[in-house]
Amino acid sequence: MNYSTLKKTVALSFASLMAVGAAKAQTTSTDSTTMSTTSSTTTGTAKVFGGRGQYKTLSFGINAGILSPVVATGGVHDFTDKNIELGYGASLRWQVAHSFGLQLDAHGGNVSGDNFSALNRTRDGFRDYDTRIWSGTLSGVVNVATIDYLRRKNAINFFITGGAGMVWYHPTFHVADGSFGEYLNDDGSKHYVKSLVIPVGAGVKFRLSDALALNLGYTQNFTDDDNLDALKRGYPSKDKYSYGYGGLEYTFGSSSKPNLDWVNPVAMMYDELYDAALRQEVEALKGRVTNVENAVNDLKKDSDGDGVSDQFDKCPNTPAGTVVDGAGCPLKLPDTTAANTAEAYSNIQFDFDSSVLRTSSYSVLDAVSADMRSNTSKTVQLDGYASSEGTAAHNIRLSKDRANSVKTYLVNSGVEARRIKVKGLGETNPIADNSTEEGRVQNRRVEFKQK
Repeated sequence: MNYSTLKKTVALSFASLMAVGAAKAQTTSTDSTTMSTTSSTTTGTAKVFGGRGQYKTLSFGINAGILSPVVATGGVHDFTDKNIELGYGASLRWQVAHSFGLQLDAHGGNVSGDNFSALNRTRDGFRDYDTRIWSGTLSGVVNVATIDYLRRKNAINFFITGGAGMVWYHPTFHVADGSFGEYLNDDGSKHYVKSLVIPVGAGVKFRLSDALALNLGYTQNFTDDDNLDALKRGYPSKDKYSYGYGGLEYTFGSSSKPNLDWVNPVAMMYDELYDAALRQEVEALKGRVTNVENAVNDLKKDSDGDGVSDQFDKCPNTPAGTVVDGAGCPLKLPDTTAANTAEAYSNIQFDFDSSVLRTSSYSVLDAVSADMRSNTSKTVQLDGYASSEGTAAHNIRLSKDRANSVKTYLVNSGVEARRIKVKGLGETNPIADNSTEEGRVQNRRVEFKQK
């Protein structure tokens, strides 16, 4: 192939593709700045953390460009001069995330070079070579700087690639006297050498539409052999070649789904935050929270200040300072304070194997409550007891439950819990004979110890 003609053709093609891509990217950028901040067309129906299924993720591309036996990072080339040849390929990519994808590539073309600038146009007995290559590789594609704070949707993506695969190549060559040679099998057919190849590259992608993109890139390919150029010189380095290309890529999928390759997470989070339905849900939630807070305040409200909330106060609007029972009604106390105190702290009796208060105990408990609320420095210890039936461990639990039942009643009537201590003493300290039912009835009790 004529080198000058090929160079001009490739240069003109690249210039045309760049112009189209830049013009389209400019249009996309301009259009995106005029979109409403809540428009669903910019990100489709996709939501943050909504999963990959809400996007288009599968793309197919074709490309063409130039192959060279040298790479930009340098290295040894066994011939004095390199040639530029046509290369072409196709790709299939699965976009795993907005910043990363997996891509299968297939490439073909020719790699060639010569010794025409050497003395007698030969070197090591070779004049030139021309190697036909085919390759298949799997690479990871990383989109760089995909978060855009200036535009709602990306118009240009920069990417880097790296992977591994296989290359098959058939070298042909001319020796010093002009004779033609090639790699052949024993039966005379063309022999294709198989080798591991490591492609590493970078490029830029221009968004032409949500489904169509223009790719420009450069890949360095490192082989695991030293005879890609038909000459194995025994150097420690391996042969390599580069591929500069331009191509188009189409992403399959429903037009209602956005392309994951062009997602801007900043715009998505902004749209979701200002989504009308979400804001309505938030406002409704605020209303429900307010209702709960109001209900709690109503439960705590005590209009007459008697220590019993309005929800449970059966005698509202009692005068200030009135001693009331657990229902908020005034207590009728005996005139003699000493007698009242003695009656108030009488033992509380319980039924067999029960910690439920008897209704007959309420008058004593109300008197205790009234006395303790009028004497705020007074504290009391509740000692719970049981008769001798049952195991000792069971009677300890039962006696403590009985003491706690008394405490709960007093606290609900307005006595501070910190002023009441409880103990479960089981069947110890009987006040009557446990061998008779009359004695056992007296032993099922809670005693008050005033402090």
